[in-house]
Amino acid sequence: MLLMGYGEVESYEDFANYNEQALNLLTAKFAPVPTWIYPPLAKLLALFDRHEWGHQHHDFISPHNAIFEKQRAGIEQNLQAKWGDRIQVFKAFNFCAPFLPNQVLAEIKSQGFDKILIYPLLVVDSIFTSGIAIEQVNNALTETNDGENHWLKALRYIPSFYNEPEYIHLMAHLVEEKINADLATAYLPSQIGIVLMNHGCPHKAKGFTSGIVESQALYDLVREELIYKYPLISVGWLNHDTPLIEWTQPNAEQAAKNLIQLGAKVIIFMPIGFATENHETLLDVHHIIHDLEKKYSGVDYVQMACVNDHPEFLAMAAEWANAQIAELQHEQAVAINPQLAVHHHHHHH
Repeated sequence: MLLMGYGEVESYEDFANYNEQALNLLTAKFAPVPTWIYPPLAKLLALFDRHEWGHQHHDFISPHNAIFEKQRAGIEQNLQAKWGDRIQVFKAFNFCAPFLPNQVLAEIKSQGFDKILIYPLLVVDSIFTSGIAIEQVNNALTETNDGENHWLKALRYIPSFYNEPEYIHLMAHLVEEKINADLATAYLPSQIGIVLMNHGCPHKAKGFTSGIVESQALYDLVREELIYKYPLISVGWLNHDTPLIEWTQPNAEQAAKNLIQLGAKVIIFMPIGFATENHETLLDVHHIIHDLEKKYSGVDYVQMACVNDHPEFLAMAAEWANAQIAELQHEQAVAINPQLAVHHHHHHH
């Protein structure tokens, strides 16, 4: 199994390179930017990152990669309990060596595996998430091929889990648990504002799936579980501040302001569109709360964690893979000879 995630840089020296990778893969999908701009733009963004992570946050190092490793290990443990060690889980990050998809696929090949389950551990499918993952896997599969028949004999894929009932229930349950533990005695249910945070999506992405449809569905499903008890709920999109691009609204800060206007005395920020903590769920939300505290000092704020390595989540994530693993076990290995894909020319008369 190839478990795929974003990956986040842990040393400042890597920022410019990381940004250039990210810009190449991401921006190209929705912004009309000429490629020569990437290297200088990446260096410029690295300066901003250096400032934000280094000076404002005392050399913040994202816990993202460490959490992702716990997720990988937990999912593997769950799967091996059922399938034994015929199943191994490898992790790949879109942007971080030594776990780039081409490096990891070369390793998988060298260990003698010939069937792969591609599993982007992402709540929502979009061109910026699983789209990039598949793009990189395809490049790697072309690179690692030598000899007439491709080394890979069977392949399966697990799409996003935005509408999986267990995930929806867990999101709502974590919010309720937090309210019961810390807030229920001090606030009326109608004074508890809940901002359910999705990854922001640009409205236009050249016709690629930009994530809006699944994110909106995810929000509606989680809201439905909570609304009868807690009427003040809003989606809050964590957008990237980029010029000229129209993003999903309201952003998380605006969402909180809206709920405060309706009488919320405490705001809970719950990330539902992210399974793994990253600098957006940590730093961006931290900034938002800091700004709100200055404007609305009488309101309380609660920042909740992503689902991360919650044992229930790791069990369900493994469960979603079982059907595909069973299919791969039964599937007859097919020898695929890339030379046979010689281009069929269509003759127009």
